[in-house]
Amino acid sequence: MKHHANTLVIACGALAHEITALQRLNPWPHLTVQCLPADWHNTPEKITPGVARHIERARAAGFEHIYVAFADCGTGGQLDALLKREGVERLPGAHCYGFFAGDALFDELNETALGSFYLTDFLLRHFDRLVIQGLGLDRHPELLPVYFGNYTHLVYLAQRESPDGIALAEAAARRLGLQFTHRFTGYGGLETGLRRAASLHQPLGVLSWQN
Repeated sequence: MKHHANTLVIACGALAHEITALQRLNPWPHLTVQCLPADWHNTPEKITPGVARHIERARAAGFEHIYVAFADCGTGGQLDALLKREGVERLPGAHCYGFFAGDALFDELNETALGSFYLTDFLLRHFDRLVIQGLGLDRHPELLPVYFGNYTHLVYLAQRESPDGIALAEAAARRLGLQFTHRFTGYGGLETGLRRAASLHQPLGVLSWQN
């Protein structure tokens, strides 16, 4: 039996806020979005089997099309191997920084700001939880040079222009002892990818499957 919404987007939870914003801007009633835990970026070995489970469940639920809103995200090609076997497309690129920035800007930043640590709007919103606490720097600040000694810049790739966001990102750079660079990217390849997902077939919803 076919599902009432015929395309499922299996998305990284780190993109949930941006995907929600794009949902409000676009008429995509035939898409359903399932977000997987954002903190899987710290344990990328969970991503491929997690996506595999949700592909299986989506097909059992009757979705006609599936699109994966993940980059490679540290899976070392395992996610691509899975998606090739399953005949499923994903967002292009090795990580979200690249598809937000676009290839040209990302290559430029890699040349002009070597040793960069990147922040997106999501990582900025959760900087303390994912970076400071996630790496144990709140308990062991002496580890800062171990984790960030080879970085020189913090590059804030902003999806939305916000003076407050820039100020927070500058403060994060100071906290890590890095030079600060800011570039506005908008939604970049995320919007392009979701439009591609929407084109697979012409009520956005949120599923409650367990991870």
